[in-house]
Amino acid sequence: MRVKILIADDHSVVRDGLGMILGSQNDMNVVGEAMDGRDALAKSEALRPDVIIMDIAMPELNGIEATRQISESLPAVKVIILSMHHTQEHIFRALQAGAWGYLLKESAGSEVVKAVRAVMKGQHYLGKGVDAPRITDRPEHDDDRKSPLDRLSQREREVLQLVVEGKASTEIAVILSLSPKSVETYRSRLMLKLGVTNIPSLVKFSLLHGITPL
Repeated sequence: MRVKILIADDHSVVRDGLGMILGSQNDMNVVGEAMDGRDALAKSEALRPDVIIMDIAMPELNGIEATRQISESLPAVKVIILSMHHTQEHIFRALQAGAWGYLLKESAGSEVVKAVRAVMKGQHYLGKGVDAPRITDRPEHDDDRKSPLDRLSQREREVLQLVVEGKASTEIAVILSLSPKSVETYRSRLMLKLGVTNIPSLVKFSLLHGITPL
């Protein structure tokens, strides 16, 4: 049986390139494409792929948050993250969210087939230039691995991304099925938790942590 693959990336050239590589394999079938994290959630529910190739930085909902939600609702799906970031925080957050693989975009073309085959065997796959997160058993070092984003709830992280992408509270309310007042409450709460007092600082924080595309 051929592996069903969904490709989620906001750049059509990346989707097309990966689609050609994966589609040329006799044991793989690209069943769909998604343009952002929310589209990936919807397509994963509709298509039930075996593997999702997921860009880490996408508008509206980034790859890590999309991975977290897909892993909870469809635990059998194996997500492989594509990223320009190779920091310990990004890798740890991706694996913590449920990703089975992590590839740097610069080498994804040559490694993506290997990664798909590895995760289908139940193996985690870290691509070239990706170091496994440093894990310690000593509880006093737990905070060393935590991201400031861990202070936020899932909903607060969703609101954070939409705010820094310039969407008004009324727009966010529609996207997340909330009231504008609730959106304002989430925004105030997340800014307080992060110790950020203005939107430019919030944007800088989001770019630093890979929450939204540049």
